[in-house]
Formats: sequence, C-alpha cells, structure tokens
Amino acid sequence: MISFYTAIILLILGYVVYSRVIERIVGFKTHRPTPAIKRPDGVDFVPMKPWRIFLIQFLNIAGVGPICGAIMGAKFGTASYLWIVFGCVFAGAVHDYVSGILSLRKEGAALPEIHGYYLGPTIRKTMNFITIFLLLLVGVVFINTPATLIQHVYAPDSNIYIWVALIFLYYLIASVVPIDKLIGRIYPLFGFVLIVSTLLLLAMVIIKQPHIPELWEAFSNQHPDAARQPIFPMMFISIACGAISGFHATQSPLMARCMTEEKQARPIFYGAMILEGIVALVWAAIAAYLYHDHPDLCVGKGGPAMVQVIASQWFGPAIVTFITLGVIFAAITSGDTALRSARLIVADILDFDQKPVKNRLMIAAPIFAITAGGIIFSVVNSSGFETIWHYFGWANQLLATISLWTITCYLYWKGGNQWFSIIPALFMTMVTGCFLFVAEEEGLGGFIPRPIGYAIGAIITLLVFSRYLRWTHTFDGINRRRYPGPPPTPKNLVKKRLESSKKDKK
Repeated sequence: MISFYTAIILLILGYVVYSRVIERIVGFKTHRPTPAIKRPDGVDFVPMKPWRIFLIQFLNIAGVGPICGAIMGAKFGTASYLWIVFGCVFAGAVHDYVSGILSLRKEGAALPEIHGYYLGPTIRKTMNFITIFLLLLVGVVFINTPATLIQHVYAPDSNIYIWVALIFLYYLIASVVPIDKLIGRIYPLFGFVLIVSTLLLLAMVIIKQPHIPELWEAFSNQHPDAARQPIFPMMFISIACGAISGFHATQSPLMARCMTEEKQARPIFYGAMILEGIVALVWAAIAAYLYHDHPDLCVGKGGPAMVQVIASQWFGPAIVTFITLGVIFAAITSGDTALRSARLIVADILDFDQKPVKNRLMIAAPIFAITAGGIIFSVVNSSGFETIWHYFGWANQLLATISLWTITCYLYWKGGNQWFSIIPALFMTMVTGCFLFVAEEEGLGGFIPRPIGYAIGAIITLLVFSRYLRWTHTFDGINRRRYPGPPPTPKNLVKKRLESSKKDKK
C-alpha cells in the first residue's frame, strides 16, 4: 500500500506545485477576451460557469480510457503506477493545459488548426485526417464498452444491438444540439457520479487494506503473455488516457469555447487530467491486486468485464450498479463529444457555418455512417474490439506526440523554456515509433527481430529531434517578438528580416 499512497500524493503535489510552474511559463492575461465572450453563437461558443466546464472536461477526457486502459495496463505489473504518475504530471497534464491555452488564444481553434499554425499547412492537412480518424475510433470504442456493460450487468438476456442502436441515436442528438442544452446540463451530474464511484473504491481500499503489490514486488513484466507483450512500448499504449492522451487535446477546444477567463485554464485542463490520473491509479491498483492474488477471477476477461469483477469485490448489487453506471456515463459522454469534435473539425475545413441545424446534420450524417461501419465490425468480430482498441491507443499516442512537438515549437517561438515539453515529446516519439515495429499482432513485430524494432524507433526519434533542431536553427539570432503571428517559413524568413531591418532604419 505504500506505493499506492505515495502515487496518490505525488499526483496531488503535481497539481499543487508543477502546474504553477507551467502556468508561469505559459502565462495568462485576465483582460484578454475569450472566444465565448468575443463570438458567442448559442451553439458551440457559449459562456458557462467554471465548475461546470471542469466537470464536463473531466467527463469528456475520462471515458473508459483511465478505467479499461488502466485495468489492461495493470497486467504488466507495478510499473503501471510509475507511468500513470509521471506520465500524468509531466506529460499528460502539460499536454492538456497548453493545448487548451493555445485553443483559447486562437479563437477556439480545433487541434489540427493549432498544429498547422506552428508546424505548417502540410501538417495541418495531415492532422485533419489523423484527428478525424482517431475521433471516429473513439466513437466506436466508446459505444462498444457501455453497450457490453449494460447487457452484462442489467439485461443479460437482451440483444446487444438494441443498446448499440440506442447509444448511437443519443450520440447523433448530443453531437448537434447546442452545447449548453444537453451537455452543459446533465454532464456535470454524470461527472459527479464517476467521481463518487472512484471515491467509493478508494475508501474500500483504505478500509479493507488489500494486498496491492508494492512497486518492488512486481516491477518486472507480469503480463500473462509477457513474451509477446513487452512493457515498452505496449504498456504505454494500453494506458493512454490515464497518463497522456491525444484525444484530450481534441476536447480542449470544446471547453475553450465556453470559458470566460484565461486564468480558468489551469484548474480546468491541468486539474481535470490530474483527477483522471487518480481515477486510473485506483482502478489499476485494484486490478493489480486481483491479477496478483486472485488470477482465477480474471481469466479470459477484458477491460469491460473486469469493471464488474472489481466493483463486485467489496460491494452489493446497489453499489455495483452505481459504479458501473459511472463507467457507462464516462464512456457514452466521451463518445458523443468525440463525434461532436469531428463535426466541428470537418466544418472548419469546409468553412461551413454550424449555426443552422440542417448544416450540422449535413456534416454529422457521413461521420455517423462511417462510425456505424466500425461499430458493426467491433461487435460482430470476436477480436474486433481488441484490435480497434490497440489501433485507437496507438493513434491516440501519436496525436499526443505531435501535440507535444507543437507545444515545444510554440514555446520556442514565444521564448519560453522548452525542456518541460521536449523531454515528454522525445519519450512519446520513441513509444509510437517503436510500437509498429515491436507489436506482434498490430504491427510488424512478428516479422522483425525486437532489437531491430527498437533500433528503428530510436532512429525515428533522432530524426524527429534533428528536424526540430534544424527548425530552431533557422530562426536563431532573430528577435522572435517582432513576429506576433506564426513562425515564418524559411523561404519568407529573409524577406521578413529585410522588412524588419528597413523598419529599424526608419
């Protein structure tokens, strides 16, 4: 229990101490008007109270990631504790907070627009595709899980397709109605249910004192299929939302369009990620206890099934129902906001006004048609969910990696300390670079010797870092404060230097 309590304390200290360090580097201005104040439209740009935004942000980013992902990550052993704590404090919360700030200062811009602003138009076009692909995967994953839980817990004799259809219909409604009419009213309540369910589990851990493995007891790879599932990079892909997740940065613009002051960003974005880390840690610790002391209860059970096993350890049917509802709410509410984000990104690409409801439906229709195909695959195919989950995890971490490099470029151009984002950016580049060449089922690991796969990942990381160094070298020696907009391209840099020189002479 020492490791578990220490991890909880470190997460809290991360918010109290490290978030203030990041806030000083990024800065905020109380007088700068936010998008919700400058351009309210009654649909997506709607001012809301900070506590309400916080609960919605927490629920949006939570989903089943910090629960099912943490449960699957706990199979690797107590190394999962370290990844949740250090990944959350130094990577995930920084990623969420700065991404939210950038959207807030760029008129509520969607994530691909932010990438393109600092990394160029080619990256913007590429990220439009990758981000929409990830959001569609989220819609698939976060329909399958709640539908499965509802069937197993509440209606074992029912047809799962009925629940899939009902959730899918709800997604369509929630993704097109004004954000304050449905999401703004009921999601804070759902967020409260998830928080209370986590506190109930934490209270029972404190009361029952189960044998949660210490860090030094099970630090080596404990995965049942350890030969094919190395800790690096597989654990860092499985535990995404509880440590760092690119999906979070797609949700930040939704809340940036509802905030009324920049100073709200630290508790809303950084704070929600720390709270999610605590949720992930509680579920991972209990799962580690079950995998270690009661493996018979866990045989053949994936993340959704393990939710019921964990809840049933110490509680009766009523509390089990309440805890399961918290997980179901988290999954459903992340799925609909993912598809809402996809609609907004497509609308931004097409420059299509989203105030008329018919325009929203025109964008939503093809998005939901593609999502429906993925849902059918994941439900019909027995291994479909696991396959989609791993690709979702990799795409999720790839998006987070690119966002971290975008943050690094922003800090360089702003003149701030870049090391707090460079280090997690390099680490995540190595994780995503290795995955495709080490993973046996989802990548090429079954054909390439593992050492070569790691070497390829290292080469990719070095190439990306060298490209960043060349990019910064292009601008060395100039006063970046002269250029309030995005970094000029190397072709235009000479022209801008000449214009600046002429102004100085005048």
